[in-house]
Amino acid sequence: MSLSQATPLLLREPGFLFHALLASSEPLHAAAASNYDADPWPVAWIPWGPTQEGSVWSHNMNVEPIRVAELFDAVAYSVTEVTTTLAFAVTNYTLHNLRRAMNAPSSLVTTVSGTGATLSSKLEPPEPEQIVRSMIGWESLDHTLRLVGRQCLNGGEITSSFNRGAASGIATVWNFERPAAGKAFAWYGSGVGRLGG
Repeated sequence: MSLSQATPLLLREPGFLFHALLASSEPLHAAAASNYDADPWPVAWIPWGPTQEGSVWSHNMNVEPIRVAELFDAVAYSVTEVTTTLAFAVTNYTLHNLRRAMNAPSSLVTTVSGTGATLSSKLEPPEPEQIVRSMIGWESLDHTLRLVGRQCLNGGEITSSFNRGAASGIATVWNFERPAAGKAFAWYGSGVGRLGG
């Protein structure tokens, strides 16, 4: 039997990022024509907008060896910790995106004066008791893959560089927590191709 290599089903381009209040309804994740294009994200899911360099999803599973005194080799390994994050730096530099990055409620963005073109708004950082969790969503550019983080907290350093010839971004690292009901996150794939074998 001769061997051949199939063309891989690649995942390219940054995709789309969304933010929602905790316990917001997810999309139906109903596929049509092998994609989710006809299944929009509910209105509660606010697009973050463009990013500096896309996003980085990380799922880290720590294992520790179980040893006995009489053997050099581990006799088993035990999972001791799982950490999942999604990191990105949004370039849509708004007070509400800064608020989301600070894990702050929308009530901390207030009006100083005016409306429309004369509107002046203010954002102050949250007190510890005001910290809120959020839901984070991601969808691939071809609308065939989705990621939903059901309870997330930005735990990274919020950094912004104000440099000449570059767009400033709001850098975030969203840590996925396990909610009271359900799993911390879910991946959704549409069509037979994204299912794989």
